[in-house]
Amino acid sequence: MKVQDTTIRLLLVEDNDVYRESLVYLLNRIDDLDVVGAVADGNSALPACRELYPDVVVVDFRLPDFDGAEVAAELRVRCPAVAVVFLSASAGREEYDAASSAGAALVLKDEGVDALVGAVRAAAGRSRE
Repeated sequence: MKVQDTTIRLLLVEDNDVYRESLVYLLNRIDDLDVVGAVADGNSALPACRELYPDVVVVDFRLPDFDGAEVAAELRVRCPAVAVVFLSASAGREEYDAASSAGAALVLKDEGVDALVGAVRAAAGRSRE
């Protein structure tokens, strides 16, 4: 059972419907995580963040309307308390530099859910042994 005061509230921003739905299902099975929203593009991320008050926003780095760095920059302005974790199918120097500049972790999709969960917990300032 989830305990509200220790639960990390997540907003997921991922344009691939099947992958997004799979992540919602998998992440909601983790005791200390609660996916409070899932949207398909950067335009939807900002209003969702302001409405849902997530602790962490997981942002696909390559979205159809904005890149992850642009979304993270807007989130920092409009939802300054939120932490950001980037998610990407592949990453080069540009993506790692953008993540570093945004103060965000970057997790590759093929690293698996455990890597993403670890990055989310770290971003939220919480860790588990």
